Amino acid sequence: MRYIKMNNTTKNYTALLFGVAALSTSAIFVKMSEAPSPVTAFYRLLFTALVLLPFLLLSEKSRKEFVSFSRRQALSIILSGFLLAVHYTMWFESLRFTSVSSSTVLVSMQPLFSLLWGFLFLRERVRPDAVFGCLVAIAGSAVIGWGDFSVSSAALFGDFLALSSAGVISLYFLIGQVARKNTGVIAYSVLSYFSSAAFLLVYILMDKHPLSGFPAMTWCSFLGLAFISTIGGQFVFNLLLKDISATMVSMGILGEPVGTCILAFLILKETIAPRQLAGIVMIMLGLSVYFFYPLMKRES
Repeated sequence: MRYIKMNNTTKNYTALLFGVAALSTSAIFVKMSEAPSPVTAFYRLLFTALVLLPFLLLSEKSRKEFVSFSRRQALSIILSGFLLAVHYTMWFESLRFTSVSSSTVLVSMQPLFSLLWGFLFLRERVRPDAVFGCLVAIAGSAVIGWGDFSVSSAALFGDFLALSSAGVISLYFLIGQVARKNTGVIAYSVLSYFSSAAFLLVYILMDKHPLSGFPAMTWCSFLGLAFISTIGGQFVFNLLLKDISATMVSMGILGEPVGTCILAFLILKETIAPRQLAGIVMIMLGLSVYFFYPLMKRES
């Protein structure tokens, strides 16, 4: 029994690692897009939902589950879609005002909010080693983005948007943690992504943003966000919420700044300063404490 449990843990950690690596591409694709922030978020979620829709339609189990949602289940999933729409709009907009590294660092502060929401709403116990690992990783994130915090009022506004979006996305994952206990990942994700895209479409039409006329590179960024960042990243997190907590998913996402800094260096030619390298080491140390200390303690 113990062997099976460890196998499941390894499988979940591996999936989380690959999900974080895929999610690390988000900021890069957003920077490549010339579309307004809500439009970029809209096409990201619409294309993701359309890709997942055939899996819903071709699966009898998923179809039955989808049509049998109770009113409470449907409303909670639609609420999660609304929160996802708000998160993406705020985060993508933050990238217009601050750097990729700072924005990604601040949006990755969500474990603090997840710990708070989990304690307030689900009465989850907080392990001391988990808090320590979380604080070390967040401190590493702060070290990475520290140089932008006082650059200008515009950068500060972008930082504020990114931090606010962290609180919103942590609520999204909390709702997902509860909903996924009795809901399949396909039915949950399709309704969540379509509802999120619908909310964004209403906002886009009210704000009179264009929905077409973008260069080919922008459309490629939409597809990259859908196929790589969302299906390879966030959809994997939705899948994992069946077995692990929203706080654990949020902690894993703290590794995103590491991948984003590397990709920004390779693709966008943004430099990696010694400060950022130090922050990366701190993040990896904090994540190691959070994820692996309980396993070592269990083994002993």
